[in-house]
Amino acid sequence: MKRLIQGVDILLVVLLCVCVLLAAALAVTMPVMLIPVVLILVLIGLGVWLNARRIRRAIAKVLRTAGGGEQTAQYGLMSLPLPVMILSGKSVIWYNDSFRDQVLRGEDTCLQPVNKVFPGLDMQKCASASGQDLERAGHRYTIYGSQTPGSSGVFVAYLVENTELKRRAAEYMASRPAYMIIELDTYDEILRELKESERAELMSSINRLLESFVGRTTGFLNRVSSSRYIAVVEERHMKDMVDTRFDVLDKARQIGDGKVAVTLSIGVGRGGKTLQECQKMATQALDMALGRGGDQAAVRSEEGFAFFGGVSRSVEKRSKVKSRIVAAALSDLVRQSDSVLIMGHKNSDLDAVGAAIGALRICRIFNKPAAIVVKKKESLAENLIDEMIAAGYGEDFLPPEEVIDSITPQTLLIIVDTHLPYLLESREVYNNCKNVVLIDHHRKCVGFIDNAVITYHEPYASSTCELMSEILQYVGASDQQKLTPLEAQALLAGITLDTRTFALHTGVRTFEAAAYLRRMGAETQKVKKLFSTSFAAYEWKSRLVTEAGLYLGCAVVATSGLPSEMAVVVPQAANDLLTIEGVQASVVAVEMNGQVNISARSLGEVNVQVIMEQLGGGGHLTMAGAQLKNDTAEHARELVLAAISQYRENEKKERQNG
Repeated sequence: MKRLIQGVDILLVVLLCVCVLLAAALAVTMPVMLIPVVLILVLIGLGVWLNARRIRRAIAKVLRTAGGGEQTAQYGLMSLPLPVMILSGKSVIWYNDSFRDQVLRGEDTCLQPVNKVFPGLDMQKCASASGQDLERAGHRYTIYGSQTPGSSGVFVAYLVENTELKRRAAEYMASRPAYMIIELDTYDEILRELKESERAELMSSINRLLESFVGRTTGFLNRVSSSRYIAVVEERHMKDMVDTRFDVLDKARQIGDGKVAVTLSIGVGRGGKTLQECQKMATQALDMALGRGGDQAAVRSEEGFAFFGGVSRSVEKRSKVKSRIVAAALSDLVRQSDSVLIMGHKNSDLDAVGAAIGALRICRIFNKPAAIVVKKKESLAENLIDEMIAAGYGEDFLPPEEVIDSITPQTLLIIVDTHLPYLLESREVYNNCKNVVLIDHHRKCVGFIDNAVITYHEPYASSTCELMSEILQYVGASDQQKLTPLEAQALLAGITLDTRTFALHTGVRTFEAAAYLRRMGAETQKVKKLFSTSFAAYEWKSRLVTEAGLYLGCAVVATSGLPSEMAVVVPQAANDLLTIEGVQASVVAVEMNGQVNISARSLGEVNVQVIMEQLGGGGHLTMAGAQLKNDTAEHARELVLAAISQYRENEKKERQNG
């Protein structure tokens, strides 16, 4: 059969070529005959075109009645009500009446390429258990197929029309409910200083904005408390909200006219099997949005979290009620424990070690044995640790391997300055402790520690040392049990580091905490000495700064060869790059010990946390980082540039939507 078709094709091509050659020869010898020859060729082509359907029908009839071993099979398929076509290679060589009437609508396409009949048809996909979904002339089909046994190159395809079924399925998916919780960030803080008339006008503007936002959909909006709303919208409209990157966030910031900071946090649950499941997902998403500093939308689906917004600073909460509650609860847990371990993140810095020293003081107030778990040689706060050891705290700083055997079911683990398990100084220590307390100020990331008995997570705070300083004020220590000047200096050093000497991310409570530490005997000149570096470290830092290049307003440097003992200069170089004119953010990536350590800093215009999250890291709006295992500096540079480009692109879209 296939040879017969190929022979017909070759004969037609040969005859066409002969006609063209004869016409060309005639036109050369007798130019006056050129016009009649062209007219004759046009008439021949028109005649072929007019007879193409009749010829194809005749060929189709011959092919359908072709004898041989396949005649019985073709006869059975001919009477089948299901549309069927047979392919030879990539051409349609046979189809039954149902295919001709239902699919072709009376046309004949025999011997035509299958991609002309069904563009995109893939025989391998058709042969799979799920078949292949295709559309033709507004009708949708699922095509199943198989190779005919004993017939080389012959493929039988069966078509199932399910246009209405798929339309209903698409409508079902588009009408699935998505649950949304909208929170007005720091409601009390925003309205505290306003007059009653101003407060009413502000809330009226917020209500109109949200009613307009949800009013574009077929969903509904309800206010369930003074600062919280719930909304349920269809999936089709949720896709539009995601496409516009929740432009309501930008419009909310414009309400206050610069007098008050109005921001919203939105948690969305979509794709759940039930409305109740979507509501739980929305609650988780809102917690994540608030934990990341608010002013953003977090969307929770089966695929995970997606975040939109988060371009402004966290609004400071002036109330210290939560600090008092946490202090009381932490005091009770310490009393009930037989021992306490305190641990920060890998490559611990002054904020982590300083907060750990503050937690150590709480344990001493209640006379509980405690130790700070830290790898001294890998710490970026080695100067502080050495000073504490010299002052008699040597037994309070222990490596992870020395504390594993001492862990009991009553051991309390206090985690400071991180909320991610993979960033802990020792994952083994964490896994062996049943009672966990978490104190952190970084914006919440996916995969956070979720089994803590107490979680004090406040992204508005400048540092974990600020949070710990507030807790210490409510523990109720006697004069003999209060912070020592050296411990106060350690906490002040942590605040100084994360605020870059009180220049960034500071609030009223930051200075109140610093004032408390100053009253406890902290001396700023001694804190300054903790930041001193060696000449060799300064030289390496200068080298990193000089190797940086500017990309979309961000200073970027990626290099290798830095000694492991000089790791402390990586964040220092990132800070120094911000002093250069035109630099809004800095990213320093250094390859060492088989991995690339990345430190990112900004002045607040760029959210480096969002950039680092694309690389698997996290942090804060102005201070973030990431680690790339088994990677090179060159590849890290490419990833950093791509992350910055993506951030700028999203930033551009949000401005356009706003």
